[in-house]
Amino acid sequence: MAWELYEFKNLTVLELYEMLKLRVDTFVVEQHCPYPELDDLDQQSIHLAYRENGEILAYARLVPGEIKYGVPSIGRVIVSQDARGRGLARELVQRSIDFIFTEWRSAEIRLQGQLYLKGFYQSFGFDPISDVYDEDGIPHLDMKLKKTDAGTVKSKE
Repeated sequence: MAWELYEFKNLTVLELYEMLKLRVDTFVVEQHCPYPELDDLDQQSIHLAYRENGEILAYARLVPGEIKYGVPSIGRVIVSQDARGRGLARELVQRSIDFIFTEWRSAEIRLQGQLYLKGFYQSFGFDPISDVYDEDGIPHLDMKLKKTDAGTVKSKE
């Protein structure tokens, strides 16, 4: 059982395949949403994955600030169907937040969240900054989190 951070250039072909398969299985197949999963952001991003018994069970993509929004963002947040309900999503998002605030020293993080996850992201301190909009047939909203003077924001339990 291990959490690992990967730069794209250091991913093996098998690791990249596993990450992309999990993303497609979740966002395209499970959610019945055909969309362009490969968007040219992976090569410049940090990939955070949780592996157990050789299988990736949780994954998020951390996009540097200069790439998409002008501030770092968290995206492609996934927990495999078989591993849901174990708290991995909460740990995944917290680790993503901690990395961005600590390693990239950003004062803000953005994300595009599916509307049904609004309360989940708000539990970490994210606030909506857009109206609800349709993204590939699924309601989304943009959210942001600002770093507090006390340090990294911790999730609300």
